[in-house]
Amino acid sequence: MLIYFYDLRTKLKDYNRIKRRFYYDLHKSRLSTYPTKTKSVIIVDDAGEAMSDKFFMKWRRYVEVYKARATSIEEIF
Repeated sequence: MLIYFYDLRTKLKDYNRIKRRFYYDLHKSRLSTYPTKTKSVIIVDDAGEAMSDKFFMKWRRYVEVYKARATSIEEIF
């Protein structure tokens, strides 16, 4: 299981335009079928790693992304 943490990084004047385009592409992609708890975290199974990496590489100029591997995730509350 993979956890992707991402954040938009762009100039203030371009922020809304980039944000709108990024989330539009995100919702069109198959990544939108994976569970998300916040706007900046996506949990992907191992089979979706290549697809996720490809999507974020397309946006690497505008998005800062970190990827972590996890064996299990527990909800506390």
